[in-house]
Amino acid sequence: MNQIGIKEAQEKVDQWIKKYGVRYFNELTNMAILTEEVGEVARIISRKYGEQSFKESDKKVDLADEMADVLWVLMCLANQTGVDLNEAFQKNLEKKTHRDMNRHLANDKLK
Repeated sequence: MNQIGIKEAQEKVDQWIKKYGVRYFNELTNMAILTEEVGEVARIISRKYGEQSFKESDKKVDLADEMADVLWVLMCLANQTGVDLNEAFQKNLEKKTHRDMNRHLANDKLK
């Protein structure tokens, strides 16, 4: 499978929506869907890595697919609100690097 960057992924989401999705759900609906999808990821994590046990209906879940659902809806929201996630990620990485370059290294709790 070909790897794609964030910018290309955002474009693919936009093309898919225009071809198959009729239109984007409004931003508030997509925010609710994003919250729902994050909850599905949390459900899997709490059962697989936490102390919760799986219900029979939970046993066939796919963490990677649920994470991709989160990414999909996030890209929908970015497209709707004019956010270039590639640019935003680069700026965020620079901010974190500048702000936290020594913070975690100096944290005795992480050693």
